[in-house]
Amino acid sequence: MKKERETKILELLTEHNRMEVVELSDLLGVSQVTIRKDLDALEKRQMVKRIHGYAELNSSDNINRRLAYHYEEKMKIANKAVEMVHDGDTVMIENGSCCALAALQIAKTKKNVTIVTNSAFIADYIRNENIQIVLLGGIYQQDSQCLVGPMVREGVSNYYVKYFFIGTDGWSERTGFTNKDQMRAQAVRDMANSAENIVVLTESEKFSVLGTVPINVKEQPKYVITDTNISQEIVHSLSDKNIEVIIS
Repeated sequence: MKKERETKILELLTEHNRMEVVELSDLLGVSQVTIRKDLDALEKRQMVKRIHGYAELNSSDNINRRLAYHYEEKMKIANKAVEMVHDGDTVMIENGSCCALAALQIAKTKKNVTIVTNSAFIADYIRNENIQIVLLGGIYQQDSQCLVGPMVREGVSNYYVKYFFIGTDGWSERTGFTNKDQMRAQAVRDMANSAENIVVLTESEKFSVLGTVPINVKEQPKYVITDTNISQEIVHSLSDKNIEVIIS
């Protein structure tokens, strides 16, 4: 029930950006005390901000805003990703909202795991968990809070992992998975060279979006974890490319 309320609060704030506590209380049919407790929990996770009787999405960066969008679906995807990880593993995780939730769930449920990432957001997001974080160096992109450039390639060359979890901004039959930013796409390519398996974490709606920069990793991704709304046509297309589709 609490999780359902939090999801609804995030959906409402995504739609309206800022809402009064009393308004949320009326819409969700619970007391203002309950709403404040829910907002406190969301604020601790850096997803909302409390301002004088109002709540609004944390707009200090666009990842927090993306976390709020389709939050429930993303959490299911994240939990499926966790099933691939075992205690003592080292994994790589790229920037993105599904990836951030996967990193958090791995940190909460696994022991002695090391996460190698180029995402300053993820490193900060899971900093309070009992986990080792390796933050790759590079040029800091303020909007996405991730690190890019040749230092990423140099740093990641010291690792080789079984799983590399990545996000995507779009997909098409012709281009494969795509990104909106050339530097971020190159960072994914560089990190992919140090991974045995590439796992794409994405909501199904991204398969109807065409990004501008093909990711073009050395080998095709081996797995896609997505939600139940993915079409069978796309599932068959991915299977033809030897990509296993896992439904969350």
